[in-house]
Amino acid sequence: MNMKIGIDLGGTKIEVICLKPNGEEVLRKRISSPQGDYSKTIRAVSQIILDIKKLVNNPISVGIGIPGSISTLSGLVKNSNSTWLIGKPFENDLTNIIGQPIKLANDANCFILSECIDGAAKDAIVAFGVILGTGVGGGIAVNKVIMSGSNSITGEWGHNPLPWQSADEVKMAGKCYCGKIGCIETFLNGSGLTKLHSNLSFKSIALSAKEINLLLERNDGQARKTLGIYASRLARSLSSVINLLDPDIIVLGGGLSNINQLYELVPNSWHNWVFSDQIKTKLVKNQHGDSSGVRGAAWLWSNKVNII
Repeated sequence: MNMKIGIDLGGTKIEVICLKPNGEEVLRKRISSPQGDYSKTIRAVSQIILDIKKLVNNPISVGIGIPGSISTLSGLVKNSNSTWLIGKPFENDLTNIIGQPIKLANDANCFILSECIDGAAKDAIVAFGVILGTGVGGGIAVNKVIMSGSNSITGEWGHNPLPWQSADEVKMAGKCYCGKIGCIETFLNGSGLTKLHSNLSFKSIALSAKEINLLLERNDGQARKTLGIYASRLARSLSSVINLLDPDIIVLGGGLSNINQLYELVPNSWHNWVFSDQIKTKLVKNQHGDSSGVRGAAWLWSNKVNII
């Protein structure tokens, strides 16, 4: 019986899951990601895999979701907000250490794969999966087939400019790790929410996205003001996706997907920017948790999964 290991290599955490062939979860573990150190990251990921191989007395497959993708030109990691991975032979190094082949995919592709197989998007024809966390990523599935694209960048909406920017947003636009100014990612990732709240509240000590969400649960006025602006930015950004892709469903993942008010605020305002007299697209929360992508990574070896 082949067990499936899935790993979600995030900017702040590494999560691993082990599934039986029928999808039943055997174990799940989460550790902090080594920050800024490629060698430590490789060691951490390989050690998790080797530990599970010892623990599970069965053949296993290994799938990994990473921020970014593998360049078809060089075989090296590109487009990763975990910048210490960029230009590194991650797949080759890890394969050599654990002694078996692995499959890699973009973390947002793994996320929408998980939700399409048996989650929130299981009945959708066209689905867009969104990661709102350390970075901002996107994955597209059509009839449960994951779109990777000619350049392995399908769904990378986070590196388009924030649409319909206000004068204040133009002034405040920060530089993204990719080198551009005003990327959606800089406005909608966890740091973007933290920065927005600090600017509005004039506080020198920045609150984390999780702390801001706790304030929202207590109906804090300043947090609600922050959320209103953040929701407008998310609505504008997703409107540009709807205008281009026209998906049946948009599924949110990543830590900021736990802000429950977004699922009402965003659809209530995106009609201002979507080029249609009606909007059937649904905005929904993930069914398998904010780190649903770890399950998608485990499914990468399934013969039911297609990535083109």
